[in-house]
Amino acid sequence: MLELRGVEVSYGAVEAVRGIDLRVDQGEVVALIGPNGAGKTSTLRAISGLAPSRGSIRFDRMDCRRLSVQGGARRGLIHVPEGRRVFTTLTVHENLLVGTTARRGRAGVYSVDEIYDIFPALAPLRRREGGALSGGEQQMVAIGRALVAGPRLLLLDEPSLGLAPKIARSLFAALAQVATRTPLLLVAQNTVLALRVCTRAAVMV
Repeated sequence: MLELRGVEVSYGAVEAVRGIDLRVDQGEVVALIGPNGAGKTSTLRAISGLAPSRGSIRFDRMDCRRLSVQGGARRGLIHVPEGRRVFTTLTVHENLLVGTTARRGRAGVYSVDEIYDIFPALAPLRRREGGALSGGEQQMVAIGRALVAGPRLLLLDEPSLGLAPKIARSLFAALAQVATRTPLLLVAQNTVLALRVCTRAAVMV
């Protein structure tokens, strides 16, 4: 599904990622772990086109550098960045419906109703605005919105960051369900939870 060879990312004179190789095969969950500043987020941003990069990045045998961010999303390369970024004035249900726009012309893997099955805590909140949700609820909405976009590969950046341990465990239990149907590349500092769901892990230092 995804192959990186010799990928480098720089911000001006600052080198964030130095020549990494990585691959994610169909049916895999790969965790990218390591300390702050190791380049994990920059790697995800390079894959989805949000950060300029050197080297080779291929998604489903296609050169990612020839795709726009939107073009990658429409082909099923879906990125959930750190920080949740829900639409605060839209309801939970409306936020989820926004995700369906990225799967235009492709069959959906997840319906909106299935998102409420994966994240049952959202079901009674479907009419609540995104700005009135807790951090954990917002993260569920962000991941749910990505799932209804029809991901062929889901990039997740620190999904449990800032969440209470109980909420983080619940979130990763839901990701274990998702992993049975969708390949994941998961950036996480919570190594214990990440290793429970991943097929393989790569360490960035």
